Amino acid sequence: MGRLVVVSNRVSLPSDKGAKAGGLAVALEEAMSPGSLWFGWSGRRGGTNAGRPAIVEHRGITYATVDLSEAEYRRFYVGFSNGALWPLLHYRSGLFDFRRDEFEGYLAVNEMFAARLAPLLEPDDVIWIHDYQLLTMAEALRRRGVANRIGLFLHIPFVPPAMLHVLPEACQLVRAMAAADLVGFQTEGDRANFLDCAASCMELHRAGADGFVHDGHRTMTIVTPVGIDAEGFARTAQRAAGMAETRRLVSSLVGRALAIGVDRLDYTKGLPQRFDAFGRLFQRHPEHLRRISLLQIAARSREDVDRYQALRHELDRQAGEINGAYSDFDWTPLRYMTRAVNRTTIAGFYRIASIGLVTPLRDGMNLVAKEFIAAQDPADPGVLVLSRFAGAAEDLTEALIVNPYDADAVADAMHAALLMPAEERVARHAALLGKIRARTAASFCRGFLDQLREIER
Repeated sequence: MGRLVVVSNRVSLPSDKGAKAGGLAVALEEAMSPGSLWFGWSGRRGGTNAGRPAIVEHRGITYATVDLSEAEYRRFYVGFSNGALWPLLHYRSGLFDFRRDEFEGYLAVNEMFAARLAPLLEPDDVIWIHDYQLLTMAEALRRRGVANRIGLFLHIPFVPPAMLHVLPEACQLVRAMAAADLVGFQTEGDRANFLDCAASCMELHRAGADGFVHDGHRTMTIVTPVGIDAEGFARTAQRAAGMAETRRLVSSLVGRALAIGVDRLDYTKGLPQRFDAFGRLFQRHPEHLRRISLLQIAARSREDVDRYQALRHELDRQAGEINGAYSDFDWTPLRYMTRAVNRTTIAGFYRIASIGLVTPLRDGMNLVAKEFIAAQDPADPGVLVLSRFAGAAEDLTEALIVNPYDADAVADAMHAALLMPAEERVARHAALLGKIRARTAASFCRGFLDQLREIER
């Protein structure tokens, strides 16, 4: 069996304590065994990429990284990846910003990645490319004669043809994705959208319900939702509940209930709508005044993109208005912080929360929903309020499913969660916990790689 070669936009380089626990690193931990290779951007800017990738060996795994020049970073990452693809694939065409030079910069970086990776490959390697920054890399590898099995997994949503064709080069991207042997998605809807887009862009023959043949190459698709190590996260949450940070939080609540939201500071997460809904809770159900606080952790990201700066200013304004309207001398309803909090501390916060608010406007999966469930005390669990537009909602149907655009409905869901009888909370949580235990990070890796390895080259 050939070694696994993982390719991602960013590589979390290891330290003496192991690899950093980023989202992708956590999801792939089960797959990255001794002998594997992880290739991608180092995170550094200003390099020339004139030489070979930098190589680091750690615990039998090889990490190969390349730098980006400042111009590559601006055009590839800030420009096309996050100015065009990110909003478009999250159904936000009004924020879509296409610039030809940035698209060409995107193609160039994908080509550069392929050029740097190809000499490191062995004939039996299985290549697994991840996410929207690298949609054209499989095709770039094929042009260099790479005949290995190639898989591509998209961690964010995929849109239907009517939305995708807002992008002038939509068909070029779809054809490039089809150079992979297996393309994976978080939900059945995302896969169906990709197959419809492929049919709109190419002359193809369907290969069963899940694939097609174009220009002599067969492309198959798979739905493999990303999961978490539910048992491991539950143990972390139990330990963290006794840590000093969690005890301080409990003390500050003075017996009040806690609602919690944990997100990256991003316009897809629906944070302005969530703040609006929390304010509506007190308008519609004033009996909860001084009885609940919302802790919103929104770690800053992409601060060099104007619309993210605007989002932060808007949330600052909303938080001030809500606290100004409802605070008492001994109670602040909304606690809003934009600095990062480590994962262990957050697990403890989840453990003591009565409500988990996961209300993105659109999300590929959203592992916060699964972590909240795993962290709860099964004997006295909190309630998950979950957006219907998160990929997790396709499976986690026992949560209180809401439309995040309807602030009154989200407020009513919080009200229902606060009044829900213990028997119902326990039953809902037990069903949800069974589902996240069944679909783990390990099953995600195994499901995708098993099918990729079965494909005949």
